[in-house]
Amino acid sequence: MSADEARATRLMLPALAFAGIVVSLMQTLVVPLVHTLPTLLDTSPAAASWVVTSTLLTAAVVTPIAGRLGDMIGKRRMILVSMGFLVAGSVVCALSSTVVPVVIGRALQGASTGAIALGISILRDELPREKVASAISVMSSTMGVGGAIGLPLAAWTAQNYSWHALFWAAAALGSLVVVAVVLAVPESSVRRPGRFDLPGAIGLAVALVLLLLALTQGAGWGWTSALTLGLAAASLVVFLLWGLVELRTPQPLVDLRVSASRTVLLTNAASVLVGFAMYATALTIPQLLQSPPETGYGLGQSMVTAGLVMAPSGIVMMLLSPVSARITGRRGPRTTLVVGIVVIASGYLVGAVAMHHIWQLVVVSTVIGAGIGIAYAAMPALIMSAVPLHETGAANGLNSLMRLVGTSLAAAVMTVVLTGSTMQLGTTEVPTEGAFVATFLIGGAAALLALVVTIFIPRRAASQDDADDAALEPSAVP
Repeated sequence: MSADEARATRLMLPALAFAGIVVSLMQTLVVPLVHTLPTLLDTSPAAASWVVTSTLLTAAVVTPIAGRLGDMIGKRRMILVSMGFLVAGSVVCALSSTVVPVVIGRALQGASTGAIALGISILRDELPREKVASAISVMSSTMGVGGAIGLPLAAWTAQNYSWHALFWAAAALGSLVVVAVVLAVPESSVRRPGRFDLPGAIGLAVALVLLLLALTQGAGWGWTSALTLGLAAASLVVFLLWGLVELRTPQPLVDLRVSASRTVLLTNAASVLVGFAMYATALTIPQLLQSPPETGYGLGQSMVTAGLVMAPSGIVMMLLSPVSARITGRRGPRTTLVVGIVVIASGYLVGAVAMHHIWQLVVVSTVIGAGIGIAYAAMPALIMSAVPLHETGAANGLNSLMRLVGTSLAAAVMTVVLTGSTMQLGTTEVPTEGAFVATFLIGGAAALLALVVTIFIPRRAASQDDADDAALEPSAVP
């Protein structure tokens, strides 16, 4: 490797990690504003909830599509397109004061989520094989780092400046990412030319939107309402029809035969559960910290303090990335995933009994964050050990989608638990202490179920890299 190539390799990972952190920041950007959005946008709480929901919907729909397009036309190119969506959405929100344009802007921000999976795929394509595991660990950790660090920063900005400043800052960060990617990230030489599966993309988008609408809006509509149940049933039907069509498509959006392999299928199932465990703590601990002391368990802290309590978990995720890579190198990604899940479960079980002081919640969130960082680093490695080189973009996109589904499930389940057991405090209903204990136990149960799933993942998946390299040699040049 020449000196210039070595320098380019060193710069590529920081640039892609920066992109991952900025993209994940968008998930927590509006959390400090959630309770004031109806007033800020002069709208109803139900309409304001779409500021959060729209981002989730577009992220779920666009992530697997961006992965497939990256395999076809270039992963770096699709990262730049993704960041273009982020910058455009941020500017739309920054210039708006009513709900409709803000929802549109947030939807555009959500369309950038596929950049993380694309970055992981570029690292596999372009780095020397001995450096891939550690680089993927760093890139995977950005999914938690951005959210954890972004929460206190967003809270502080919203508290001290106009809420529009959050979106101007997001636009500036997105623009910096574009510059960094252009200067430091090469285009992947691995392509899979062909026709884009438009019917498959539409079918997957419809099925996901129906499912996520039921999950994210079910609390407001009623979980047993005809609308919620109808959307869930329709989603199942569309998913089944979509699967049948994809199996008969020569160049499908998602290769279900590859996705049905034991390693990929079980890793994606574990990803749903780990995504659930990640979001459960992000929902529960800030609410617990901000609950009034009059409840007997609440700590009466501000959103800024709550964000600072969560911040160490993101820092630990990044610091542990070399540890994840070392475990993967010595024992394989399956062992890394097991270790991460065990740490997550331990954190939740401790949280169920240690939730009465700020320092206890710092420890709990940090332990859970450490486990999530280790587990997140293992999942792309497992996926890429079992799929052809030219399928990495689509396969990583699907894996990222599974985590998004897990976070949506967590939001639905935790909402049911925290609103299902409440106490009256003046004119306000707040969750009981038992409800918070239940959320920790449910998060721990999800982690333990992920552990059971992971045990059945093959210890060593047969790597296809060498065969793929040979097969792709004539067509690798764009």
